[in-house]
Amino acid sequence: MHRINSYRFVSPISISLMFLFLLPIAAEAKKLNVVTATTDMAALAQEVGGDRISIESIARGYQDPHFVEAKPSFLLKLRQADLLITVGLQLEIGWLPPLITQSGNPRIQVGAAGYLDASQFAEILEIPTGVVTRAMGDVHPLGNPHYWLDPDNGRRIARGVAEKLGELDPADSSYFQERFQDFDKRLSAAEQKWDAEMTPYRGRKVVTYHNSLTNFAKHFHISVIGYVEPRPGIPPTPSHTIDLIGLMKRENCKLVLVEPYFDLKTPNSVGAATGAKVLVYLPSVGGEKQVTNYFELFDYDIALISKAFQSAQ
Repeated sequence: MHRINSYRFVSPISISLMFLFLLPIAAEAKKLNVVTATTDMAALAQEVGGDRISIESIARGYQDPHFVEAKPSFLLKLRQADLLITVGLQLEIGWLPPLITQSGNPRIQVGAAGYLDASQFAEILEIPTGVVTRAMGDVHPLGNPHYWLDPDNGRRIARGVAEKLGELDPADSSYFQERFQDFDKRLSAAEQKWDAEMTPYRGRKVVTYHNSLTNFAKHFHISVIGYVEPRPGIPPTPSHTIDLIGLMKRENCKLVLVEPYFDLKTPNSVGAATGAKVLVYLPSVGGEKQVTNYFELFDYDIALISKAFQSAQ
């Protein structure tokens, strides 16, 4: 008997099937690997990146983005990233810079092509004009970093991210621009709805725990008159709480909004003393499981706030 060489029996069909199995792997490898500091930046990047990027946020939506516990697993994410998107304005200064350095990834170092500070695209409010000292609490010397809670800033950020993705992946640049144009149209339509829902409550007064609602308040024309914190990042004190109760009574303020990572004890005591509603609102995507994207974040908060204003009439 003749010995038959097995390679002679590898059919064209088998070769074709082998390539079909390899194609998804190649397509997956083509995606840009994007890591963001927060879920809000991830949500906006996903809108314009679509299926041409893989994306992951370091902080979770229910966490205080000022204070994120650095974990070794974050280093692996950063080491593999093609693009890192930060909020900037020193929001992540307490935890992100060491991770960037230790990741050893030259693509995402500050100043590199794969590092994007999203604050450069946004309208920034409350930029201090004088000397900033520790006695003032955790005041951000470059301005209030909670700028994504303004849909206009969301639009600006998405445009900037689309342009950056196009720089990193020129072959898909037109795809990212088309995604942005679609996002822009959907956001404009949503803004009309949100504005209509909030228009009856223009000028209404609220108190928040931390100073994170500034951009939202400006866009929707509500007034933040005070904070549960005596100064940013400083826990409430009895004397400040008494002063806050007096202020709310004088201003007839009937709503206290609290971020999900703060204790409700003091806000509840303020609410009991003033007759104000105390509600937990969401400053970030993912603060509740059902809030999975940028649109749902505003849907949630506007429904919460408008309902509270309506019941206070």
